[in-house]
Amino acid sequence: MTATQSPLTTHHFAMCFTSTPRGARLARRLCGHRLAAWGVPYGGRAHDTITLVVAELCANAVRHGHVAGRDFHVLMSGDPDTATVRIEVSDTRGELLPHVPLVPPAPPAVRPGLPDGGRGLLLVQVLADRWGCCPRSTGGPGKTVWAECAAPGMETPGSPSWRSPAREGGGEDHGVGER
Repeated sequence: MTATQSPLTTHHFAMCFTSTPRGARLARRLCGHRLAAWGVPYGGRAHDTITLVVAELCANAVRHGHVAGRDFHVLMSGDPDTATVRIEVSDTRGELLPHVPLVPPAPPAVRPGLPDGGRGLLLVQVLADRWGCCPRSTGGPGKTVWAECAAPGMETPGSPSWRSPAREGGGEDHGVGER
């Protein structure tokens, strides 16, 4: 958020999740619900792209950033003025930094005995407009992997057409997990 932007013109969702596949799945579902509440409809290209990026970043936090007893943190913010959503997923493994191979890995059939995987960040690189990694700024040691995606149609909070979760039966927009 720039100095000239008001917090009333941007959307924010933040929550900690258990560092398990179930936590990653819940993060994806809640972020998808929040996008729909922000005016990025289910089934649309932007919604599907952003939820896939969230899913990949959360899965990587669980698979590669897991430390026993530590959660991962998701921060998703949307700026209707720029029609951009930023996703930040923080975990506690600062020594394992993400990298994308220049050449996609060979299919599993060509690599017998090796686990399937290694394509998540390739998807993020292709789908996101920008992505990167930085040291975790709050909440302890670790790293934050972030991505920014276009979200045309996102509505400004407080506008007459803005669909709040309260009108959809989902509680207030600034409830649990909001800031």
